[in-house]
Amino acid sequence: MNSVFPPISQLSGTDEPVLTVTQLNRRVGQLLQASFSRIWLKGEISNFTQAASGHWYFSIKDEHAAVRAVMFRGRAQTVGFVPKSGERCEFRVTVTLYEPRGDYQVQVEAMRRAGLGDLHEAFLRLKQKLEAEGLFAQERKRVLPRHPRRIGVITSLAAAALRDVLTALRRRAPHVPVIIYPAAVQGADAPAALVQALRTAGQRNEVDTLLLVRGGGSLEDLWSFNDEALARAIAESPVPVISGVGHETDFTIADFVADLRAPTPTAAAELCCQPRIECLAAVNAAMAALTLRQSRLIETASLRLDRARAGLVSPRQRLVQQAQRMEALQRRLGHAIARRLERHSNRLSMVSTRLDGCRPRLDERRRALFRLSQTLERSTGAELLRRRQRLAALVQTLEALGPRSVLERGYAIARDASGKIVKNGLDLKVGETLQIEFGRGSAQTRVLAAHGLL
Repeated sequence: MNSVFPPISQLSGTDEPVLTVTQLNRRVGQLLQASFSRIWLKGEISNFTQAASGHWYFSIKDEHAAVRAVMFRGRAQTVGFVPKSGERCEFRVTVTLYEPRGDYQVQVEAMRRAGLGDLHEAFLRLKQKLEAEGLFAQERKRVLPRHPRRIGVITSLAAAALRDVLTALRRRAPHVPVIIYPAAVQGADAPAALVQALRTAGQRNEVDTLLLVRGGGSLEDLWSFNDEALARAIAESPVPVISGVGHETDFTIADFVADLRAPTPTAAAELCCQPRIECLAAVNAAMAALTLRQSRLIETASLRLDRARAGLVSPRQRLVQQAQRMEALQRRLGHAIARRLERHSNRLSMVSTRLDGCRPRLDERRRALFRLSQTLERSTGAELLRRRQRLAALVQTLEALGPRSVLERGYAIARDASGKIVKNGLDLKVGETLQIEFGRGSAQTRVLAAHGLL
């Protein structure tokens, strides 16, 4: 259909595509997520709402602006406290766009109360510096070996994290040897000790994967893993490094530089190697597949041999076999015809029997009808006689109890001038006219004196 209006591309003089609102919002959302991925934000909470689903909805504001925020239930359960409106906090967020309305918001992954001071600021400055140098880039991270021959663990010999890692490895992969590189994980000397342990493991070249682990603690307790020298030693390590520092919500510089970050020390042990059960299952599956393939090859060769033998049958033997087969087919044909005839005969007999059962027997029905009509006449006459006798008895009872029968015995009914029956002599007045009704007839009289019972 021709239009009098030129296309938009002609009006603008370019061939730029025309976007829908949904496409525009989606592109803006992608730009926001790419530009502001996991940043820290501080501000005051307002309009806090905890939904029935467990999600938190609120706004983060400062003196001049505000932004909407959402924290989903899984993340909210790890915070450890329920914030209130007016409380100042620090938030690790991802900036997103709510496409249906075109409003941008932040998804909160973690939060803590404000006031950690210079340590957090130093953490952010070092993080920005190393990120700008490319130490966090995904392309520089090394691929972890799927089946390491030896695993190295860098941690304190007295740390509970070491026991957790050894327990997990003993359960998951008891066939893999573990080498421990002891180092302090807390205190002023801890960063240098951790760096030395990393270099020692790299120089010995006796393990395929290194686990850098420590249990949970405060920001001050984990500060040794935010050291710049340690971060560069992890980046320069010839052995792939898995960091398992603190709990799931704890993040250190070592986590960002390591080739893989595990939420806990136990998780680091589970991520560094495949379970022994899975390895054995893979070997057993490969053995089963190999055995099955060999069996199929043998079966195929056996079938080919059988077919080759069948091709060597003499013409006389082949004729004998065909004659035997023909006799067998003839017997089967005779049996099939006999069974078919027998089925039809049985079906004909069954239909005949059913037809005989469906024929009406008029003489029997007439006799039964005659017997029923005689029974009905007898029962109807007896019922009528019984009902007449009952009616006569009821009539006699009604006549005996009626007022006329009482009057016939000599009683009378007195009525005042209004026709009301007089029941008490004290209700009468001297000189009042009364109407007296007898069993036969009536009379009018005047009250000369009144007597009664109280």
